[in-house]
Amino acid sequence: MNELPLSRRALLASGTGMAALGLSGGAGQAEAAPVWQLPEARPVEVTEVLWIAMPDGVKLAARLWLPEGARQKPVGVVLEYIPYRLWDLRRAQDDSVAATLAPYGIAYIRVDIRGSGNSEGTKDDEYSVEELNDAVSVIEWLSRQPWCNGNVGMRGISWGGINSLQVAAMAPPALKAIVPMGCCDNRYTGDAHFLGGSLGEQQLAWGTTFKGELTEPPDPQVVGDRWEELWLKRLEATPAIVRTWTEHQRYDDYWKRGSIAVDYAAIRCAVYVVNGWGDPYSDVIGRLLEKLSVPRKGLIGPWGHIFPQLATPQGLDWKYEEARWWHHWLMGARTGIMAEPMLRTFSMYESDPQAFPAEVPGTWIAEDKWPSSRIRTRTLHLNDGGALSPAKGADKPVRYVGDRIVGTTKAQWIYGRPTELEQSADDAKSLVFTSAPLPDNLEILGYPTARLRIAADKPIAQCCVRLTEVTPDGKSWLISYKLLNLTRRDSIEHPTPLVPGQFYDVDFPMYFIGHRFAKGSRVRVAISAGLWPLAWPTPEIATLDIVQGASRIDLPVRLTPGQEAPFAVPGTHPGQKAAPTVRSGEKWGPGKRVAYESFGLAEPRTVELATGASRKAGADRVIEMIEGQPLTNRIFADRVIGYKRGEWDCTIRYGSEMTCTAEAFHLREWVIAFKGDKEIFRRETPSIIPRDLM
Repeated sequence: MNELPLSRRALLASGTGMAALGLSGGAGQAEAAPVWQLPEARPVEVTEVLWIAMPDGVKLAARLWLPEGARQKPVGVVLEYIPYRLWDLRRAQDDSVAATLAPYGIAYIRVDIRGSGNSEGTKDDEYSVEELNDAVSVIEWLSRQPWCNGNVGMRGISWGGINSLQVAAMAPPALKAIVPMGCCDNRYTGDAHFLGGSLGEQQLAWGTTFKGELTEPPDPQVVGDRWEELWLKRLEATPAIVRTWTEHQRYDDYWKRGSIAVDYAAIRCAVYVVNGWGDPYSDVIGRLLEKLSVPRKGLIGPWGHIFPQLATPQGLDWKYEEARWWHHWLMGARTGIMAEPMLRTFSMYESDPQAFPAEVPGTWIAEDKWPSSRIRTRTLHLNDGGALSPAKGADKPVRYVGDRIVGTTKAQWIYGRPTELEQSADDAKSLVFTSAPLPDNLEILGYPTARLRIAADKPIAQCCVRLTEVTPDGKSWLISYKLLNLTRRDSIEHPTPLVPGQFYDVDFPMYFIGHRFAKGSRVRVAISAGLWPLAWPTPEIATLDIVQGASRIDLPVRLTPGQEAPFAVPGTHPGQKAAPTVRSGEKWGPGKRVAYESFGLAEPRTVELATGASRKAGADRVIEMIEGQPLTNRIFADRVIGYKRGEWDCTIRYGSEMTCTAEAFHLREWVIAFKGDKEIFRRETPSIIPRDLM
């Protein structure tokens, strides 16, 4: 086995080690510091290679950070359990997380899920029963270690946030608390696969990326000569994962597995759920605070799908807040964290793209409980002439033909910030209702809900409702939205086709949001028959009839207190975020092919890793459709990833392509693996999957 050019066991002193990671080592709280202070930072002992045996004999790879003195006086430990290569790809991020915990008396362990990174075994899907059972075994193993006081926590973002909730629902006795970030409670409605019951573009994007997580090789530096044997087993076990997901177009037992919304009461440990407004996963926070019965807290900041301490251009000095949480639940310290408000959010005074590239203006607000008694519903009716007003007008239908592409200003579902642009281009192709200028600021917090009386001329139709703020200069900025496949209007489990021409009263609950509309701005509701490219279009162009007067939007208006509860966690201001990227093709119009995003593989980019290896990565991606011809929609994604160190030289190429007819999705998936220049594995899987009211 080759030696890592880093020591197996290192002592990271608080000063140099913390400074190198760009993190403060001391308590250093500004102004009104809370009573509880961070413990003095201490050295940390790092175990670079640790193996944890599962009941079936499979060993999981881990890295462990122990505070100095833990072997003499045991401490609580926090687990992060994800499939993202702890040895190389996520090394720096794991180090940064450890730096917020271990120097302050909380052990931290990062474990590669079975079949990923350097762990043994194979993996064939997200959040499998095997994955979650392994997590319970890891927690039980941790609780028995001589340096552990028997109390275990779990944290993570995205995959790690979602499986923290799932494992908590299994109620392992040693799991006392979790910090899930960027997570969801329902895998069908809250994740990227299906948006409002429509096939999401991210199903292919994430499905292609996930193939890399399934097929990347372990590192011989850790597993020795077995690396190729383990790699081949992974390749052989890799499923046509996009097919699997696309075959389940309803909220069936497949999606219910791992969806804690099935039984919120199954969670018995404390929960601190964290996210940023730029991340659609923030939608879950209001529901978790309402539905859970355990001690719980929520926090939503002005960032995207990222840890608070890593956010740009503004974040939080998160080590203080998270350490306080763990010291309360794992160490029994009286930190005061549970005496504070249940929900803290950053009330945004501008949307992120409106503020770009500057920081988002706003203020931190708090609610002692959620749902909050401060929230009042303000109803605005969609009236004749495009008016949005408190008084209900006469019931009068208005027709909208959905033959135009709407959605390109809502650039992506999750990745990249800001994820949307100024909305006027899409508003011009939508049915819009706009209020009079606001006489005062209007703060909302919660789930805006549109209620439309709507009919369609086709049995399958989509409808998207966007809520925007129109500033005095006439620009329109996205605040929240809801896309719905109208066949799922009553049930995501048992969809039913529309009766053409029949009117239905349909609710459109939008994403959870905290925002202040400015005095002089106008509130706008924009309605379209889809949201492309986020959602795969319906087989036929639909015409929608909306009954004005009978249709409305309910805004969750917050009554602002005289003084907001103080928030002592310092903000961070690391600099500017990257500019949004939108790649568009020919001029749009009927009969024109629109390439929303198109770029070539070209020469993969190579980076040097801390383990002495190099990693190359490249991607080719196309999303295109002829406007007015939904059956021409096509998504293509091709990726290449390779690792090299001396004679260790391996490359994987994988991808997927989807087209459609009126009756079916036509899918092609592939994986090709090379050892050096020699192809050692190839699998291409074509699939024809019937459309299920989509």
